[in-house]
Amino acid sequence: MSVYTVHEPPPRAADALADPERFVFVRDGFYVWAFLLTPLWMLWRRLWLVFAGYVVLSAVLDSALRLAGASAAAITLTGVLISLLIGLEAATLQRLTLRRRGWRNVGVVSGDDVEDAERRFFDAWLRQAPARNAPPSATTPPAAPASTYAATFASAFPPAPAADATGVIGLFPEPGAQR
Repeated sequence: MSVYTVHEPPPRAADALADPERFVFVRDGFYVWAFLLTPLWMLWRRLWLVFAGYVVLSAVLDSALRLAGASAAAITLTGVLISLLIGLEAATLQRLTLRRRGWRNVGVVSGDDVEDAERRFFDAWLRQAPARNAPPSATTPPAAPASTYAATFASAFPPAPAADATGVIGLFPEPGAQR
């Protein structure tokens, strides 16, 4: 099962509510195409600043290695290692770009594929819609802002019971008990 982060676009002037069609799901994990075709993958994903940084870093490292008298194998290995790093951190680069553009991370969801993750996320999102869209009442103070991720897991996992006076944690026997 893959883990996805869900990103909500910045609101448009005409929209009062978030448009679920524009949400972006970014899979966590290794991106094979980012490793194999690094510059093309960056351009395809519209990661312009990341692409510019990649070109500058590659040019500087290539020049430095050539000036140092490195072999062609060492220069090639350096390029492959940079591409491997990009493949490993591709999701992070996408998230940083979305955050820089004003997108908001609204949750984390897991699923077998992106369609399954979308279905799970929007099922939970629709269940919370009445509470999210209701105007705050005058008698209740506004709640502290919390992410959908935190709210989902707070309801799924109730707080742990208080530790008893023995100080024993979990399934360990009580101190001094017979074995």
